[in-house]
Amino acid sequence: MRKAVQQIMLGTVTGNEKQAAQTLERIKAAGYDSLELNRFMIHPSSLMVRLMTRAAGMPTGKGGALDWHALLKDSGLACASLHTDLGSLEREPDEIMKEAGSFGTADIVITGMYRFDYGDENAVRDLAKRLNTSGKKLSENGFSLLYHNHNVELLQVRAEADAPGQAPDGAAKRPLRAYDILIEDTDPQYVNFEFDSYWFTDGGANAAAWMRRLSDRLKLWHINDRGSRVKNGPVMTPILKADSMELGFGNMDLENLSGIAKECGIRAVVLESHKNWTEGDPVKSLELSAKWLNRHF
Repeated sequence: MRKAVQQIMLGTVTGNEKQAAQTLERIKAAGYDSLELNRFMIHPSSLMVRLMTRAAGMPTGKGGALDWHALLKDSGLACASLHTDLGSLEREPDEIMKEAGSFGTADIVITGMYRFDYGDENAVRDLAKRLNTSGKKLSENGFSLLYHNHNVELLQVRAEADAPGQAPDGAAKRPLRAYDILIEDTDPQYVNFEFDSYWFTDGGANAAAWMRRLSDRLKLWHINDRGSRVKNGPVMTPILKADSMELGFGNMDLENLSGIAKECGIRAVVLESHKNWTEGDPVKSLELSAKWLNRHF
């Protein structure tokens, strides 16, 4: 089982070859063995991607100008998977498979849809069909397609659905959510999942129940903790904003979730913390999280 860091954390600390090499050296020394790469960070990215990632507090940086094959080889880090978008995969599947193969990974991950209505049942069912089509193409060539969730997949597409035993809590009737459709309408031969427990927890869902439902279709696990970073002294109000936290410093039941992930037989656990890093430093943050991760994996 690999222990990886998501490349999106590293935009501010991979500005040139020397800085990137030093960052990867510290990642390796902390106990990680892999990076999870994003195509929009290993190639020059569009203005839209740069603006969106900067607004989220995790800019892509200048990684698109670097030689990531050489950086990974020199650091001793492997590639856990390659993230892309569905449109690109549909337009240029052979190029993306070739690139994933060049990094030594067979896992290609769709990072969710942008400008997409996850509350539209027909649209989500069509998305499932598109995933099946792309997944079949990848499978025929020795690759795997995984879908990575955020919290938007929890949107209800129908208020109530009859599906005994389908709901994570075992209820016979429950709201039909976009993620239900993505699970039920995709073929396990062609489409599986990289589950992000932080985002489902953020959306108010029971992440453990969803992980159990995915079972052996859960191939990669995005791990993060969630809580409030409070400085010494009184707080202004009794309500604190929750955000990303280093592993073991928040309130998520990571011990339970890690046990489920192991039962599911995941291929890798991937750290992806957000901009709320200790001292504002993503490398110090991932080093701190590594202490928890190394005790449990």
